[in-house]
Amino acid sequence: MGGALIASSCADQLDVSPRQSLTPATVFVDLAGYNGLALNMYGRTRNFSYYGQTMMIAPEVLADNVLVIANTGRYIQEEVNADRAGINIWGTPTTYSAFGAINDANIIIGGVDKATGTDEVLRNRIKGEAYFMRALHHFDLARVYGYEPGREVNGWNKSTIIRTTPTLGFSDADLRARNTNVEVYTQVEADLLQAISLLPTANLGSPNVYRASKGAAQALLARVYLYWGRNDRAEVLATEAMATAGLTNDGTGLVTSANYVSSFNTFPNPESLFEVEIRQVDWSTVDGVNNSVSSLTSNSTPGAQFILSASIQLINSIEPGDIRLQTWTATTRAGFNGPVYSSNKWRGAKGQFLENLPILRASELYLIRAEARFKTDNFAGARADVNALRSKRNLAPVATDLTGNALFERILQERRVEFAMEGHRFFDLKRNGLDIRKHRNLPTVPYADYRVLSNLPLDELQLNDKLEQNPGY
Repeated sequence: MGGALIASSCADQLDVSPRQSLTPATVFVDLAGYNGLALNMYGRTRNFSYYGQTMMIAPEVLADNVLVIANTGRYIQEEVNADRAGINIWGTPTTYSAFGAINDANIIIGGVDKATGTDEVLRNRIKGEAYFMRALHHFDLARVYGYEPGREVNGWNKSTIIRTTPTLGFSDADLRARNTNVEVYTQVEADLLQAISLLPTANLGSPNVYRASKGAAQALLARVYLYWGRNDRAEVLATEAMATAGLTNDGTGLVTSANYVSSFNTFPNPESLFEVEIRQVDWSTVDGVNNSVSSLTSNSTPGAQFILSASIQLINSIEPGDIRLQTWTATTRAGFNGPVYSSNKWRGAKGQFLENLPILRASELYLIRAEARFKTDNFAGARADVNALRSKRNLAPVATDLTGNALFERILQERRVEFAMEGHRFFDLKRNGLDIRKHRNLPTVPYADYRVLSNLPLDELQLNDKLEQNPGY
């Protein structure tokens, strides 16, 4: 915590004695100080154990989208869904913890209203951003470590710990039990509603998407409602987010098929509602080749690791003429016998394996609304949203009589292809209570299997005897 305070503050604000007496009262005296902490909060999202790599890749490997083509020790266990090979964002002393960003957000929410300064627009934006980021991190913890409401196995409803007050020192630290999934989702909903009321709008694909906006908060809440099973609300929020972003029912506002592939090497992505910006100064000299999504998934740059390919099943599932097939290039990999595919989404177009990573894209709104409409028996509306997206991916409309499970599977397939290598596939299966589908003759993971939930780190369990481990571990 002390490191975060120091890194986020101006030098003159730190000219106090003794240094160990630093508190938010002395560091965050004005809006500039809180804005600095907000930037620190955003910076956490690019950590390689969060959206900088793991949250983009692991959900693809844990399901059926990605083939591991080289044994570097990475994602080998995840591909076979081995015991304790899930996602770890709860954190240990040596790994990423989502609770760090949550604490940043809590400090802002608890103190920014008292900061000096007359720019109320800035004050509201910083506070709205904190609500957004607190919601995002609690939501990610909930979907990694717990079942979605209504999808519990044997009644197990434990989720993450909710934290809404800042931990400023050891005297504030406390050990808590896990909250229920409904309690967490209710908190996430409340935070995002606050964010929507406070945040400014941002044009799709503008530099403003590097920070949270009203449209991003609406889109995230639509996603949350879909996971929650509140499909009527998911439809409403997706529609509101589309209106905020300037998207129309026929797909106007999405990139055209001619620009789809290049959009992933344009910064920000023209469809981005919220995007992680990564700059060269954010990395050490070896981070790119060792840890970047570009290095792991593409051979476009000499020296790339290129250990992850699209699965043959994913490639074969893409319809002829679908522009999204061009996000993959057939190639070879020394030491691997068989066809492999390099990703053209993540080519390191900013240089040295460097690129930004979209977390929320406009196309998701159409598929959120399509699925929500399907689940409320509005099959015509669901087909219309699917077709709006397909019209921008060089595909013909689906059959006018497509209904029932065939329509549901079509929506899942559109999500599979649209968001490949963007961290959705495992969660799309899990939140629907489906078995986790696999490829190359690997066994399906039954939904009731304990490995569908990630395990809490042993260090955390030893530290906090109020924590309960997930069943089966």
